[in-house]
Amino acid sequence: MWNIILCAGNVKRTILVTAKESLVDQRRTYAVVLEPEDEGGFTVRVPAFPEIVTYGKDEREALSMAEDAIRLVIEDSTARGEPIPNGDSSRIREVTVTLAA
Repeated sequence: MWNIILCAGNVKRTILVTAKESLVDQRRTYAVVLEPEDEGGFTVRVPAFPEIVTYGKDEREALSMAEDAIRLVIEDSTARGEPIPNGDSSRIREVTVTLAA
C-alpha cells in the first residue's frame, strides 16, 4: 500500500494505492507539471513516470486525472514485477529569459 502525495505548485493531494505484492506501507511524493492549454484546461505530465500524459478541464480535474494515471501505472508495474520509482525529488521552477530586440 502506498500513500502518495501529488504536488502541483501550492496544491497537494494525497492518494492511496494498494497492491497485493506490497508488504510495507510506503509514502512517496511525485511532482506533476500542469501546462495550461490555449483552449483551456491543463495537460499534466509526471516526470517520475514519463509515460504519463493526461488532461483536465481545470486544475482539480487535471490533478484527479494524474492521480488515476499514477495509480494505474504503479498497479501495472507492480503486477509485472517492475520497480516503482521512489518519491520524486524534482524541483520545478520558472526561468525568465530576456531576448535581444
